[in-house]
Amino acid sequence: MHTSIVHRRRLLCAMACAVGMLVAPGAQAETDFPTKPITLIVPWPAGGSTDRHLRALAQEASKELGQPVVVENRPGAGGTLGPSTMALSAKPDGYTITQYPLGLLRMPHMQKTNYHPIDDFTFIIGLSGYTFGFTVRADSPFKTFDDYIEAARQKPNTIDYGSTGIGSSPHLLLEEIAINADVKLVHIPFKGNADMQQALLGGHIMAQSDATGWDQFVDSGRMRLLVTFGEERTKRWPDVPTAKELGYGAVSSSPYGLAGPKGMDPAVVKKLHDAFEKALYSQQSMDIMKQLNQEPNYRNSEDYRQWAMETFEKDKALIEHLGLSAR
Repeated sequence: MHTSIVHRRRLLCAMACAVGMLVAPGAQAETDFPTKPITLIVPWPAGGSTDRHLRALAQEASKELGQPVVVENRPGAGGTLGPSTMALSAKPDGYTITQYPLGLLRMPHMQKTNYHPIDDFTFIIGLSGYTFGFTVRADSPFKTFDDYIEAARQKPNTIDYGSTGIGSSPHLLLEEIAINADVKLVHIPFKGNADMQQALLGGHIMAQSDATGWDQFVDSGRMRLLVTFGEERTKRWPDVPTAKELGYGAVSSSPYGLAGPKGMDPAVVKKLHDAFEKALYSQQSMDIMKQLNQEPNYRNSEDYRQWAMETFEKDKALIEHLGLSAR
């Protein structure tokens, strides 16, 4: 009897070891991640509002992950070039992730793309959204947003504005307003808001539609903020009206978050999610969002994917309404 028990124990131990050898590599990878630096693609030039926030998040998330999160700026195509390239070329091992801007869900409706905005990505976490506004130089003849629209009405196709690219929220907001106001504006796309700010300050464009990368220039008196695009007036600039209250019917906050290539290990996704969730609510992140007049807009991985799917379908109708559909 004793010999039988010993034999059975040895057999069970051998089976356990064999199973352990089979599952160990995957389990070890999940347990150890990350073992090297993580690249976070920011699809805008350095120095802009998104770059400022994501650099703070990268720094805070690094503390949780035990490895550096290195920001890599890859601007272009209205914020879609960097993420789409990552989706099609990066390994789904969690070591290359990206900001996921709203333009990714809109571009496929406007032109043929080599990526699918849902199927080619793993959604990690929803983070925040923007306060969009429309600014001119302090010495501009346009004292109000109505002044700007009226000038476009008097001189069609001569009144210009800059945005962060075709299909970006700042672009579509102005196109929606132009249709609602029955005016023709000249759109000048930029790679990001840092170079666009300099173009406006240098007098190369008349105005810009953008997220709050302009905050410092408005507060220092070098730019004039004519309108914002939220549901309500901002706490920071309470005297500035919204496009909605002026009767132009355009509202947007353009939520953004983080994503990786399709096929990522759920355990790796969870580690990244948890680190960036903690980073989102860190003091450094909250301070920068306050400067940019942003709020946390947290979504877990599944909710963020669901939001993307719903938005992809909804924005198809918006693109068609604006006459920007490729079909």
